[in-house]
Amino acid sequence: MTGTPGTPDTPTPPNTPDPHPRDLVGIGIGPFNLSLAALAQPLDTLDTAFYEQRPAFHWHPGLLIDGATLQVPFLADLVTLADPTNPWSFLNYLKTRERLYPFYFAEHFHIHRAEYDAYCRWVSDNLPDLHYNHQIDAIRWNPDRAIFDIDYTRLDPDGEAEALGRTHAKNIALGIGTAPYVPEPLKPLADAPTVPVIHAADYLLHRDRFLTADHITVIGSGQSGAEVFLDLLRHRPAGAEKLHWLARTPAFAPMEYSKLGLEHFTPDYTHYFHALPETVRDRLVPSQWQLHKGIDADTIAAIHDELYRRTLHGGWPDAVLTPGVHVRTAGRVATTRVELHLEHVEQGTRTRLTTDAVILATGYRERPLDRLLAALDPYLRRDASDRPRVDEHHRLVLDPTVTGHLYVQNAERHTHGVGAPDLGLAAWRAARILNHLTGTTPYPQPQRTAFTHFGLTPPAGRATPHTPAEQRGTLVRLKT
Repeated sequence: MTGTPGTPDTPTPPNTPDPHPRDLVGIGIGPFNLSLAALAQPLDTLDTAFYEQRPAFHWHPGLLIDGATLQVPFLADLVTLADPTNPWSFLNYLKTRERLYPFYFAEHFHIHRAEYDAYCRWVSDNLPDLHYNHQIDAIRWNPDRAIFDIDYTRLDPDGEAEALGRTHAKNIALGIGTAPYVPEPLKPLADAPTVPVIHAADYLLHRDRFLTADHITVIGSGQSGAEVFLDLLRHRPAGAEKLHWLARTPAFAPMEYSKLGLEHFTPDYTHYFHALPETVRDRLVPSQWQLHKGIDADTIAAIHDELYRRTLHGGWPDAVLTPGVHVRTAGRVATTRVELHLEHVEQGTRTRLTTDAVILATGYRERPLDRLLAALDPYLRRDASDRPRVDEHHRLVLDPTVTGHLYVQNAERHTHGVGAPDLGLAAWRAARILNHLTGTTPYPQPQRTAFTHFGLTPPAGRATPHTPAEQRGTLVRLKT
């Protein structure tokens, strides 16, 4: 079963055995599985295919706000940190577009989001064996043939079912991504098409309409909330901004971006985190919110500069920024207005806010795997919180009778830490999966990636750095 980018493959009828199961089938084509596909493509002995329900690759199209940049350097592309010579690098993309010299002189270490999206679409448009408009319906383990059976529905350009098919794989990589998260009190309003409550993921789709609203409220203190608030502020008249920015966090805080702080997004920290007890991991992730949920310092500065500029002729902008607040309940007022019932955590006070539009920059959650893996549920091994267990190779832990591997990408924050959704670890994780899958090392892994020693003893199997002779202190592991 073969296909060209964006072109439907010829489906195998559901009841027809495929004599040639793929070595690896990827489900979902976001940046992480696209990275896996790009690194797998030069491996001639590996037969792969990737399936995606959407008609084409698009990376957060509702948040490609003019001027918004990635929070990771351009080196965190799909391949470079695993293989700088790979033809699917961002620098090679620039070369094919004859933009390498302009980029060189621009001296941009952090590229625009829209440019990252364009780069990924260039890769997806040129890689073979990427099948869009394919909705995966079910995954089953076939013990007789020791392969996975994968049922799908091929969709037409309008998203309607066109044909049923089945493919087979020795191994699978799940990269179905995350979904916009809407807090429970606001779900009924966000689900009502006539109520002006949207998630920030759809911001650009509704931006022009929302800019005409008399009063706008943004909820969420992360980077998306800051970018949306800044964009609205820049397009509202001075003195009549009528903007309110609310956040649960105790402050509109900058993201931890110190050089040693960033070492939490290295393979070294990922190995350290995975080796910790489950209870410790669960306690750590919420406490590390500023590592991945804070705001880029330049964005904070731009917001303050814009607010300050509006005070130059006297008066203050009509913009209210209130952290430490959560929405208790919400409802309609009249036909289109929204009333938010707020509580300030530190003060213990409550109030109501009436607004004409609400934009929820409330983040994303991992898409649940239960529906897709329903037929595999008897084989899944779960932790104390009923979450799938994920081993150090990013594989779901399955019953030993299942000899195929089921890898996950960006569904393992509870086992691998805050770096799981980070683009900077995409190429490393994809390379690690391919090394394990092939039983070889097409992509050698670095033995050390951080100056920080996160524990007193390294995780099992990790190299211990040599201690300089002049360093007299000695760590001795004590029995407890």
